[in-house]
Amino acid sequence: MSLRTKIILWFVALHLVFAALAVVILFEQRFLLFVIEVLFAVSILVSYRLINALFVPLDLIRTGADLIGERDFTSRFVPIGQPEMDRLIAIYNQMIDRLREERIAAEEQQHLLQNIVQASPSGIVIFNFDGAVEQMNPAAERLLRDPRVAEALPSVAAGESRLMALGGARRLKVRRAEFRDRGFVKSFVLLEELTEELRLTEKSAYEKLIRMMSHEVNNSVGTVRSLLESLLRYGDQIGADDRDDFTTAVTVSSSRMDALNRFMSGFADVVRLPAPALRETDLAEVLEQLAMLMRPELEQRNIALRLDLARGGAVSVDRSQIEQVVLNVLRNAMESIGRDGAIDVAWRGRVLTIADTGAGIDAAAREELFTPFFTTKREGRGLGLTIVQEILTNHHLPFTLGNRAGRGAEFRIEFGQPAAG
Repeated sequence: MSLRTKIILWFVALHLVFAALAVVILFEQRFLLFVIEVLFAVSILVSYRLINALFVPLDLIRTGADLIGERDFTSRFVPIGQPEMDRLIAIYNQMIDRLREERIAAEEQQHLLQNIVQASPSGIVIFNFDGAVEQMNPAAERLLRDPRVAEALPSVAAGESRLMALGGARRLKVRRAEFRDRGFVKSFVLLEELTEELRLTEKSAYEKLIRMMSHEVNNSVGTVRSLLESLLRYGDQIGADDRDDFTTAVTVSSSRMDALNRFMSGFADVVRLPAPALRETDLAEVLEQLAMLMRPELEQRNIALRLDLARGGAVSVDRSQIEQVVLNVLRNAMESIGRDGAIDVAWRGRVLTIADTGAGIDAAAREELFTPFFTTKREGRGLGLTIVQEILTNHHLPFTLGNRAGRGAEFRIEFGQPAAG
């Protein structure tokens, strides 16, 4: 039973009691009894109306609370002509209008945020309260196709930023951060592809260094070589016992100047690398010719070069630059093996793979392979893979370098689909 019903019943019972007393006391005075009974009836009616008026604000509050609980911020109350009630109604309408505006603003901001997340070139992965993936944008879906990225995410702590090296020269920045949702902590991971940015930064740095070194070395080499040639003209003035040693020393020094000049020219080749001149090229033919070129050295090392080449399907490349790429990769494979092994070259489905049976890629060196001047060879310059990266990047050809199943390394280049004729 509601409070209103209880109060009404109380007033009715109270009036009935007083009416009964009036009948007992004024039974002999009929007219006065009639007047009192009429007054009781009027009092009951007025009490009823006052009770209803008293409970209207409570009804309003209850209805408003129900609407707010149902998240209905569109319904508004109409003034009823009572000052107190109209003020309460005005306050409620103002509150509901503010809630509606805030909800619309929140929905618009949420919609904008979702659009930004979906359109972002960076991968964004949002986790729920339990740490499971709740949402990710298309960029993250693309990056997470690499199982190494998916495996690394749980190990990144909140607030940590990590640079990951993927297959080939790819570099990925992974950063985890936290935020609060309804009072509970959730986290998200931001994945940024930094491959091209780092490549261009490194390229700018090593090109500046190489130009400076080439300038200084070439100036010194030219001057020293000229002086050495001049010294040879004084050979007749040297005693017979020392003349041969003098001539040999000057000749060896001049030869070393030539070697230093060639060494610096190798560095300069990276800076002078031209844009590719694309021509339709039979890659199988190129691979066969390079195999013939390297076969004598491979036979000396007892390394088998096995070819699996599909015919047809020319590729649009700069032939001389692609030859340089393949030669660099083959030489790296040969030096990794040393002696007694095999190199498998396969050209199938517009994918070129060069796999060897060498020692593979050391985990400590994996992240530095395509860094300029980094080398694991005793007399290496550390620019072989840098040149390979530049050529393939200029050709827009995806590539990876990693360890193969079992033993050895594998270099993979994807040439994509042929252009429509």
